This record gives sequence, structure tokens and C-alpha cells, in this order.
Amino acid sequence: MSDEIFDKYRQAGKILSQVRDDAVGKVVVGASLLDVAEFIENSIRKKGAEPAFPCNISLNDEAAHATPSLNDEAVFGNDMVKLDIGVHVDGYIADAAVTVDLSDHPDLVEAAEKALSSAIEVIKAGVSTADISSVIEKTIECYGYKPIMNLSGHGLGRYDAHTPPTIPNRKIIKGVLLKEGDVIAIEPFATDGAGRISERGIPEIFMVERVKPVRSPEARELLKELEQYSTLPFAKRWLSTDRLDVGLKLLERAKVLKSFPILREDGNGLVSQAEHTVIVEKDGCEVTTI
Repeated sequence: MSDEIFDKYRQAGKILSQVRDDAVGKVVVGASLLDVAEFIENSIRKKGAEPAFPCNISLNDEAAHATPSLNDEAVFGNDMVKLDIGVHVDGYIADAAVTVDLSDHPDLVEAAEKALSSAIEVIKAGVSTADISSVIEKTIECYGYKPIMNLSGHGLGRYDAHTPPTIPNRKIIKGVLLKEGDVIAIEPFATDGAGRISERGIPEIFMVERVKPVRSPEARELLKELEQYSTLPFAKRWLSTDRLDVGLKLLERAKVLKSFPILREDGNGLVSQAEHTVIVEKDGCEVTTI
């Protein structure tokens, strides 16, 4: 990749880190989840970038894919709050997450954060994703918790927030070797529950998987509005098309859209999350979202 492309990755990361740091202080008991999500997404736009996906605000046993609905009235309580934020500049993505603990479980938060920092320490060109996954698992288990085995880190491509390589949070036998110039998101999740997640809940996040002709006027109108998001995820609350629910159902049925139900911990355990985006270098890595 050219220096110009790497600079766009870095610009996205710089914007994300600024917005994330501003947003953390807004996560307090009694604050509106919708207000925080809109603050994050609007701050990204004001800084000249775009959200790479809707701001995820996941509470307690929720691990990912939770975002407020339109006119959502939910407020923060004594929750373990995960903010997962994506920013893109011309399609080049930064992805990072932080846990804001209102539930008084500091060790669980530290387990994910330490797993992240330990993984970053071993990243360089030629390192196997198996070695990174082993470090993540060992670190979390040293705190007495479990990594979530069916969630993982991932590559970041242009207009694609989940590309190879996959970086599991549990030790694997055979991985792939990282290459200089790879852009990846390292994303440990720790839990005091079962260590697995499954899809539960009504989706508020969708993505265009393929474009093909559709006959319904509602579906065609919605598909036209979705062109602005390309292949990146979007929130239902971002849309203004008339008869939105009808259009969404028709496009899902036609396999044009993919939905993302909320991912919850199978044992109803609390979940913590930490994440940074890095550029793999010959002798280490550059963290773009620090």
C-alpha cells in the first residue's frame, strides 16, 4: 500500500482516539445511550470523517452489535459499558473499543486491557496469529476469567471492517503469518460467564451484502438511500425512507441485506472489551488508535 493510504488509516485512527476520549466522560449513570451514540457519530462527521459502522454501546452480557434505536429512551445504570467505534477516511478504517465500568468490576476490565497490550507487544511481521491468540487467552485466564472463544480480531480493508486475517481470542493450533503493512484490529473480550456468545435480540444494524434488482418500490427507494454506505454497516435510525420496516424486510428476504442481531454471552456473564487498530511493521507495529 502507498504512503497516502497509510496516512488515511492514521488520520482515521487519530479522529477515533479523540472522539473516544471525549465520549468516555459522557458515560455516566442516568445519561442517555442514544445521546452518547449520536455524540460519537456526529463528532466523527464534524472532524471530516464518517462512521465505519454505527457506534456499538453494549451493556453487561452484551458483547457487540447493540446500538440505540430511533427515539431510544434507555439510560445507563450500574452497567459494564462497551463503546466500540469505527471511523473511516475514504474507506480506510480505524476500529477501537473501550470498556467504561459503572458496575464496579475493575479486574474484568483490566483483563481485556492487559490482553490487548500483551498482544500488541508481540505483533510484528512474521508472527503467527496462533501466537497472538495464545497470548490473549493466557492473559485473560491469569485474571481468572475466560476469553470469548467465538469472537475475534480481524483485518481492516477498504470499506470492509472484517477481512482476513482472523485473530482469535482463544489459542489455536495453526494460524497465519502477519505481513508487513497488514492493518488489523486486535479485540480481546473477557467474561466471567461461559466464554461463548450467540445472537439474541432485534437487530438495529444492517449491511448491504449484494446489490441486485428488486421489484418493490419500497425496497428500491431504500436501496437508493443505502448507496452512501457502500458495503459498510449502517443503523436503522440513520434512515429516512418511507415504509422503512417494509423495505428492510424485503431486502433481507431478497438476501440483499445482512442483519446483525445483538451478541450476548451465553452464560449471562459480564463482558469487557478492549480494542486497537495497528499497522504491522517489520519489527513491531504502529497503533493508530492510541
